[in-house]
Amino acid sequence: MGVSNKNAQDNIQPKGNKKPIQVLHISKKDTQKIDNEQTNSLKEIKKEDIAIKPQIIKNDSVKKIEDNNENTNDFDISQQNLTQQDLNRPLNLSDQNTDFQLERTVDEFDFDESAFLEALNANEPIGATGETISGKVIAIESDGLYVDIGGKAPGYMPKKECCLGVITNFKEKFSIGLEMEVLVIKEQNADGMVTVSARALILRQSWEKVSSSAKNGELINVLINGFNRGGLTCDVDGLRGFIPRSQIEDGQDYQSFVGKTLKVAFLEVNPESRKLVLSEKKASLVSKLTSLELGQLIEGEVLAVKPYGFFIDLGGASGLLHQSSLTNGSIRSLREVFREGEMIKALISEIDLEKGRIGLNTALLENSAGELIIDKQKVMQEATERALKTKALFDKKEQDK
Repeated sequence: MGVSNKNAQDNIQPKGNKKPIQVLHISKKDTQKIDNEQTNSLKEIKKEDIAIKPQIIKNDSVKKIEDNNENTNDFDISQQNLTQQDLNRPLNLSDQNTDFQLERTVDEFDFDESAFLEALNANEPIGATGETISGKVIAIESDGLYVDIGGKAPGYMPKKECCLGVITNFKEKFSIGLEMEVLVIKEQNADGMVTVSARALILRQSWEKVSSSAKNGELINVLINGFNRGGLTCDVDGLRGFIPRSQIEDGQDYQSFVGKTLKVAFLEVNPESRKLVLSEKKASLVSKLTSLELGQLIEGEVLAVKPYGFFIDLGGASGLLHQSSLTNGSIRSLREVFREGEMIKALISEIDLEKGRIGLNTALLENSAGELIIDKQKVMQEATERALKTKALFDKKEQDK
């Protein structure tokens, strides 16, 4: 039976030369000492940095700003004594001793309105598209002209826009200093130069002229310069005119009219589509219309009966007797008054040369409403005498135009 030794563990010797682990005990006083030493070292480093930092030299402007800041701080400190009631009270300038003066000073940016408008006008572009301008030729090139139009840059006119037709000798036709009217066809480019045309202006004036002639029912003489499958072609003040075969008196041999002169009237004038249609037949009609007068009594044959009236043959021209101008009475059917092939008398109440139209009237021949229906023969027999009574009415209508 062995004997236990309680101190056996303490008596165990370590093998080899290994030393036992030593535990370092640090007291609280030692920890505080280390912290103080670190703090002192940091302070010394900071002092060295302060010593190295360069000194800032303040000029007068910086000092002035700092003085103003100090004054502002003083003002803010003095305001700290204000109560909330004082802050909510509205500001009354009359209680202040300081006078506020608002004064506007003139600086280099001020200028009057007239100078501003003058500056705008000086830079305003000259020559909008479609505008007519008078100018003077200042330079001639092989491909066009330069025209002074009063802008910051001259207008350029291409050779093909200088006139109608083909130019054989360009420099002889135009000379420096030649004054001319031109039409702006293209607005200014980046250099302020516009494109102008004398040809376009001539064509515009030609369209205006033929439009006025057509409205007045005028007749013109044209030289036939060509033909195609549909009819004849001609020139009208630089414009290309066309005469359909159906509007030629002798349309069977229409090709033989080339090189001859025909009297024609205007059928259609449209500048936008550049459509100019003429008629020889209408010219014959207009020639007859010009010999007629308002209030004139005519006699003709009823060509056709339409729902709205009668067409009357006037010997190469036709007139319309509208149902509203037939009688002052009421009718059930137009055929109970006149029939096709019947000869009648009527007054000319309208002459439209542009449309080649003649308006007729029989209601003015009645002495009472519906007399034409009751006794048509009597009205027709006394038509000449009754027409004299209405002449004064048409004379007054003519004067009012």
